[in-house]
Amino acid sequence: MVEQELSRSAGTVEHLVRVGEQQVRALTYLDEVGEPAVGDRVLLNVAALERGLGTGGFALVVALPDALPEDPPPSPGHVVKARYTPTQTMVLGADEQESPHHELLREADDLGGLPVVVADLHSALPAVVAGLREAAGGEPRVAYVMSDGGALPIAFSRTVAGLRDAGWLAGSVTVGQAYGGDLEAVTVHSGLLAARAVLGADVVVLTQGPGNLGTGTRWGFSGVAAGEALNATHVLGGRGVAALRVSQADPRERHQGVSHHSTTAYARVARVPADLPVPGLAGPLGATVSDQADAMVALSDDRLRRVDVPVEGLRRALEASPVPLRTMGRDLDADEAAFLAAAAAGRHAASLL
Repeated sequence: MVEQELSRSAGTVEHLVRVGEQQVRALTYLDEVGEPAVGDRVLLNVAALERGLGTGGFALVVALPDALPEDPPPSPGHVVKARYTPTQTMVLGADEQESPHHELLREADDLGGLPVVVADLHSALPAVVAGLREAAGGEPRVAYVMSDGGALPIAFSRTVAGLRDAGWLAGSVTVGQAYGGDLEAVTVHSGLLAARAVLGADVVVLTQGPGNLGTGTRWGFSGVAAGEALNATHVLGGRGVAALRVSQADPRERHQGVSHHSTTAYARVARVPADLPVPGLAGPLGATVSDQADAMVALSDDRLRRVDVPVEGLRRALEASPVPLRTMGRDLDADEAAFLAAAAAGRHAASLL
């Protein structure tokens, strides 16, 4: 039973819900479920909560058994996201026939050198944009393309909502099975083209949604798709920028310095040229990251182009972020290198404008 409202964000509301003798935080997607009121019974999915998975820590409201929402009014669009699940949703794709953008996108095939910063983790998004804005001056139009390796509803991301409210993002495109962006697209390719042609982006940042999946194996992680995103960028005539996933604080050896996720995605999955911004970190960590970056370039058969990026001034830019910076449970002070590496990719992207 719903006991108390805790918070709201774009498209979601969080409540405290009593389940037997326990209280749990429960998240509702308003467009899909309707709005619970205090005292309502709710049907919850608690699978991830019971396993203690990192992102979110919520139960998810599946339905309001005593207060079902009204059917939505008829609307254009036949693109189904989260297909063949009980909560599948139908949207209007920017690239489909009923869209006002269909003619613009029907023969679109070229990004015209658009810089596309690709990152493994959703938490890199605000740091990339912070570095970009610090270096670009003015107000570059930044579009966010969210792929479907993590959360599918973009409403789950308070980061995106906060960046939009602050004017740091011109808009968002959700691709594949992800949904809820300002624009919807069927593939990463059509999503990139929509970001350029419809949103008028100067730069795109592309990551999965919150909730990276990993298995502790070389190939079993959702960030593999970052390499495929670089392939798509190159095919369409964009300028791929591979943001390194770096950590000074991760206790797991495979993620210390440059994560093995970056090595696999950028040096092995990506089969096309891309820029590899390497942050100029100080001390032993900087030396380790530099050596790891050189090894990545060699492993890629020199498809990756190393670009050394100084990090002076980026800490201040990161501190100006309108949304909290947090990655794998660590904030800016706990894992500064993670955010500096992402911001360095943004700083480099600004040099391409």
